[in-house]
Amino acid sequence: MDTAMTGTSLLIYGIVLGISIAAPVGPIGVLCIRRTLAAGLLTGLATGLGAAVADGLYGAVAAFGIASVANLLMAVNLWLRLAGGAFLIWLGWRTISRKTEDTLQENHRDIGELSLATDFASTFLLTLANPMTIISFSAIFMGLGKDIATAGATGPLLLVMGVFSGSALWWLGLSSFFSLFRKKMTPTAMKWVNRVSGSVIVLFGAIVLLDAII
Repeated sequence: MDTAMTGTSLLIYGIVLGISIAAPVGPIGVLCIRRTLAAGLLTGLATGLGAAVADGLYGAVAAFGIASVANLLMAVNLWLRLAGGAFLIWLGWRTISRKTEDTLQENHRDIGELSLATDFASTFLLTLANPMTIISFSAIFMGLGKDIATAGATGPLLLVMGVFSGSALWWLGLSSFFSLFRKKMTPTAMKWVNRVSGSVIVLFGAIVLLDAII
């Protein structure tokens, strides 16, 4: 297989891998849906892109064999998971306890750079709180070792670009889909969205904490 074809194959494989990593329902997905319904497409997309960048970063650590970074993250794995679980519980409870007037204000707010940066940062940090992702990437990339080597120096880069692109595409599709329902959201409906999504986020946080402790 020539270099160009190998590079194209790696990019496509990375895109598929990125989508498969982002697609399973989890706290980031719940956050993305809830924020899209509350504040619109840009907020939902910023939320998803935070996770996509973190996935791309972990993919780069695995693809380029940055052992020192991987070892450091694994060394603080327990503390990262504890912090991530606690943050999820706090975030979920904050969502559940939102007042109707606060929901109304958020539902009609002007989206600014600061709020989008906050939405991005929250999911970026939450995704980074699971350094076990590096192990998953490493196992997958090791199986592609020959193909990556055949592609030359650009092989790892193309694979990481694919992972980020696939993840970003998923979040774009998810936030775009749920943004279609935003105009139909009444204060009462949004209150129930807050309660359900907040409860799910709290549950995910509790699972993360229990898994870290046990």
